[in-house]
Amino acid sequence: MVTRALFRAIPDSFTRAISRETPTEPIDVAKARAQHAAYRAAFGDARQVLVDADEACPDCVFVEDTAVVVGTKALITRPGAPSRQREPSAVAAALAPYLDLVTMEPPATLDGGDVMFANDRCYVGKSTRTNEAGIEMLGRLVGRERLVVVDLPPSVLHLKCVVSPLEGDQLALADESLSPDVFPGFEIVRIPVAETYAANIVALGGRLIVAEGYPRTLEALDRAGYDGGDLCEVPVSEVQKADGSLTCQSIRWS
Repeated sequence: MVTRALFRAIPDSFTRAISRETPTEPIDVAKARAQHAAYRAAFGDARQVLVDADEACPDCVFVEDTAVVVGTKALITRPGAPSRQREPSAVAAALAPYLDLVTMEPPATLDGGDVMFANDRCYVGKSTRTNEAGIEMLGRLVGRERLVVVDLPPSVLHLKCVVSPLEGDQLALADESLSPDVFPGFEIVRIPVAETYAANIVALGGRLIVAEGYPRTLEALDRAGYDGGDLCEVPVSEVQKADGSLTCQSIRWS
């Protein structure tokens, strides 16, 4: 159950956020901020911490990449994109009143979007942003016996771009991304390949925050036992232009 969530405001410089492909239309910062407010509202009664934006950090809204919460500790990461490595300091200061901090040191890099907790396991994607040293440090914190390393193809930015924990032993997994065999013991909710983006979902103890505009994903979730009352659709058009989605806009803990 998520009882606290940390967010970071969107800077004017968000128009310069990292994107693997130039969007057909530029980011609308005012619209992005309205969408971010809708996203935060979807967290309901969770106690929220909002960190100020930093104009020197265009991607700072994507706070998930800067810290990984493990029990009562928070691993403050070194994001894999060099331009993002000043982002964690403000997040660390905001988390310090709530969690014990562990700081990642060079040459380790790790993006929180590559880390997924599901039941008693911690899956971590080895990606262009997360290296072996980062994975090793995460393993020391969570326990190597819990850690499952997943090699990601270059086309997948972060592990949670294609798979997300739902409730219980369910995972949402985009078709044609990773083999379901990587996740033994889980019930796989298959997300159609045409809607791969929608495989990134935030689970909030019986309720799911899902990206707006993906009807086949809603059908898959309905078949998995989630009705309309369990789902909260939020708009994502502007963060999507910056390779962002839902989980990356918050750090969640109980």
